[in-house]
Amino acid sequence: MGDSRFRSMLLLVIVVLVPASVHSAVRKYTFNVVSTNTTRLCSSKSVVSINGKVPGPTLYAREGDNVLVRVHNHVPNNITIHWHGVRQLRTGWSDGPAYVTQCPIQSGQSFLYNFTLTGQRGTLLWHAHISWLRATVYGAIVILPKKGVPYPFPKPDGEKVIVLGEWWRADVESVVKQATMTGLPPNISDSHTINGHPGPVAGCPSIFTARAGYSLQVASGKTYLLRIVNAAVNDELFLKIAGHKLTVVETDAAYTKPFTTDTIFLGPGQTTNALLTADQTAGKYTIAVSPFMDTVVPVDNVTAVGFLRYKGIQPFSPPHLTATPPINATAVTAAFASGLRSLNSPNYPAAVPQTVDHSLLFAIGVGVNPCPTCVNGTKTVADINNVSFVLPTVALLQAHYFKLQGIFTDDFPANPPSPYNYTGNPPANLQTTNGTKVYRLGFNETVEVVLQGTSLIAPESHPIHLHGFNFFVVGKGLGNFDKGKDPSSFNLVDPVERNTMSVPTAGWTAIRFRADNPGVWFLHCHLEVHTTWGLKMAFVVENGKGPNESILPPPPDLPQC
Repeated sequence: MGDSRFRSMLLLVIVVLVPASVHSAVRKYTFNVVSTNTTRLCSSKSVVSINGKVPGPTLYAREGDNVLVRVHNHVPNNITIHWHGVRQLRTGWSDGPAYVTQCPIQSGQSFLYNFTLTGQRGTLLWHAHISWLRATVYGAIVILPKKGVPYPFPKPDGEKVIVLGEWWRADVESVVKQATMTGLPPNISDSHTINGHPGPVAGCPSIFTARAGYSLQVASGKTYLLRIVNAAVNDELFLKIAGHKLTVVETDAAYTKPFTTDTIFLGPGQTTNALLTADQTAGKYTIAVSPFMDTVVPVDNVTAVGFLRYKGIQPFSPPHLTATPPINATAVTAAFASGLRSLNSPNYPAAVPQTVDHSLLFAIGVGVNPCPTCVNGTKTVADINNVSFVLPTVALLQAHYFKLQGIFTDDFPANPPSPYNYTGNPPANLQTTNGTKVYRLGFNETVEVVLQGTSLIAPESHPIHLHGFNFFVVGKGLGNFDKGKDPSSFNLVDPVERNTMSVPTAGWTAIRFRADNPGVWFLHCHLEVHTTWGLKMAFVVENGKGPNESILPPPPDLPQC
């Protein structure tokens, strides 16, 4: 199957391996996509997993390393893997979003993901990027500094990876299909998880005992670097540890000025590295993970619970408890976001674009369209600038690279086609359009995107992820963005650097980045439900001058549609 023009041209491609520095290593991993039994999570069903584990294996490498991951698909589902936050400089073929940079790996097939970790160190994540399979296909990426390069903070005594997830007893593919058929929102999840361990789940008393759940063991007086990942599908999450403060030193694999807090806030796809010192009386302390939602949208409100245990205490010791933030604790999320700043040191400067070549306003939100076959005669949709994005049947990057016609158009609107009061009373007849539209950028051009939340159904926080780039969050506010006034308060010195950030409910966020990575790069809400409904688009970044500013040729085993 697939476009015959693409197949014939692919045969002529010469393999070009990703260049790595002379001091780097090659890290090789094998990911087997298999079905896994999940009785530990109070369910007899099998789920799709990597190497039989949920979460899957942590990928370890150093800055500058060349990473090779061979993915073998042993299940009936099509699969892709996205290396969330990895810059993929010139190697968009390995980015992973289905029908954007590659066709899926079909059952019985394999694909070698090949990329170099250039200029990045910290914690990221990997996950499936097709349908809702990332509910169980996910794991952490740990990028250590180059050998001999220290952390820009006191060296910890140990490191711990903590991956937060979201769990459905039902098959998530069935959940999506039912929602698509009815036009209604999909069922919410049954539990949140900490490294695969759930909190107390109704009807499953046996899985939450004194010995069950996630346990983080520490020694008195020692300091630990916690590498925290939010791999949840649809929920923004708080994390608290009873009696202990956390000092944030990195977000999304970019160092920050040290920031001490008792509550970590992460949207889906975000990561946070934080230092924890075991400076309390030896005992057992609750780790609580709870959701954030400051509007009327239903959300899984089950708190996942684990324990921080000091060495030497008994497992049945009574725990020190902590209060979780209210589910609508907007002030907590705002305080956390405002406390984050780029380190901006001589070794790790914040290269914020000071001028802008493209000034874009993207109105994002959720609405309804007519649907005669749906339950209520309507279906829920999501859009950016009134466009609900439709994935093509041939990957966008293949179409761009081989100049295939008719796959996409490059007329994605730079501004909402019909401006209105975005956070006030919306127009009654604002129906979205469907299309596979991209926005085209020249190599090395600078871009400012103001992401404006809307209230078409209900205002809601949106964690937005950009592939292929880090960006700087230069501004944020409530209400409608004021182009004449708000830019005067932008932070162009040390704004936090991220690959995923939350647009506040009924508000806006401004980001800036430099388009120095040729290829096709997805921008979408990282709430999977909104991505499914169409809250997504893509940038096409043209090649620059010469081979070092151009996309590498596609690998010979690139999957075909």
